[in-house]
Amino acid sequence: MKTANPSDERKQLKRNAEKEEHSKKRRIKKVLVANRGEIAVRIIRTLRDMGIKSVAIFSDVDRNSLHATMADESICVGARSPKDSYLNKIQIINAALVTGADAIHPGFGFLSENSSFAKMCEIYGIKFIGPSHRVMSAMADKDISKKTMRELGIPVIDGSDDVVDSLKEALKIAEKIGYPVMIKARAGGGGKGMRIVNSEDAMEFALTSAKKEAENAFGNGEVFIEKYIKSPRHIEVQILGDEHGNVIHLGCRDCSLQLNHQKIIEEAPPVNLSKELEEKLCKYAVKGAKEIGYYSAGTMEFLVSGDNLFFLEMNTRIQVEHPVTEMITGIDIVRAQINIAEKKKLKIKQENIKFRGHAIECRINACNVEEGFTPSIGKIKELNLPGGYGIRVDSGIYQGYDVLPFYDSMLMKIIAWGENKKQAMAIMSRALEELVVGGVSINNKFNGFLLEQKAFAKSKYTTSDMEEYMEEYAKLSESNRGKPMD
Repeated sequence: MKTANPSDERKQLKRNAEKEEHSKKRRIKKVLVANRGEIAVRIIRTLRDMGIKSVAIFSDVDRNSLHATMADESICVGARSPKDSYLNKIQIINAALVTGADAIHPGFGFLSENSSFAKMCEIYGIKFIGPSHRVMSAMADKDISKKTMRELGIPVIDGSDDVVDSLKEALKIAEKIGYPVMIKARAGGGGKGMRIVNSEDAMEFALTSAKKEAENAFGNGEVFIEKYIKSPRHIEVQILGDEHGNVIHLGCRDCSLQLNHQKIIEEAPPVNLSKELEEKLCKYAVKGAKEIGYYSAGTMEFLVSGDNLFFLEMNTRIQVEHPVTEMITGIDIVRAQINIAEKKKLKIKQENIKFRGHAIECRINACNVEEGFTPSIGKIKELNLPGGYGIRVDSGIYQGYDVLPFYDSMLMKIIAWGENKKQAMAIMSRALEELVVGGVSINNKFNGFLLEQKAFAKSKYTTSDMEEYMEEYAKLSESNRGKPMD
């Protein structure tokens, strides 16, 4: 007869307890939305659809913003500067505790990929609607994320194995992998802390400025260096994972039209991408997410050059461009995030996901295109939003709304859906013409110009084409200014 080992019994009891706890459903009754603008409005709408109470936060100058007036409750979390309000972790946690919110949805930007904030939520018993802080921390560190993917057999771009601390080290790495190289911030994204370096002479200034920008943007000035891939396509895969080990993908998006590493127009599904390559991208995305134990919505980003693909980074949050995926799948990604946060299993199986039609998203920013996309501020004096078949508008503004200089310039997103890309383009062109925003300058005409480019229609554009388009648009604008008015 075997004698029971107390140590083994304790381990089994612990496993059983963990399994029981893991299986318990977590009912979310009230969510604090730790964001502003159109994404906060978009999240509040899904919460309302689900019968969940919403709490909006706002800065002292954002009191009359649309998201603050739409939510069931709203609470001020500080002064106008983001660091005093929308980035103020302690104030946001306090706001959740005061209002009785049992979960926080971070949206995108601000604290959405801040692992220490996610950990604070856990400490205070508030569910962070996103992945675990451990996974978030690992994927936010681009050096660790690249090493993880490399170990899984997923191609990554050649570069430094760790952060680059000195000019001497940077020059040594660049010489080894060959110019041009890309300096990238270890933490964060959105084009901050990134520099293309074409020669040894340009390295010192680029390294210094990239580190400084990264420090200001993310509080972390560490950078690494990798080979710069000329004129690639930027293709990303939307994934959903639950806390039970299930991971699915919702297809690919083409986000190659970028200005200063910021996406301008996105579409799904990508056109002119071989079925074999698309399947490989999706397979790698699911494999990577499963390996790290990822749950919630996330995005695996890749660079595609010819038949070659390279893992770029993982965004551990909902993306700005998530609506194009929703339009072709019929899946509400925010609703899925909340269900996952309640410890529910994914209801939909990979084989049951159907992709229908084509969707395009245009970001509408308050900016002066002819003046280098500088911000445009002022009061919205006139507003006419497009509508009709195939149009969705995710907006955070209204007539009388004050566009402030303290926050991101994006006012709304217009999403057009059609049976195919040609129809989606026609619907989007019509929507951009219908759009009227009086009181500030916007980029709708520039977006319309991009849609007219042959390369866009044929899906033969890359991340390097925007400079050429801007030059052409500037010439067109100059010639139009010289024409007499009707």
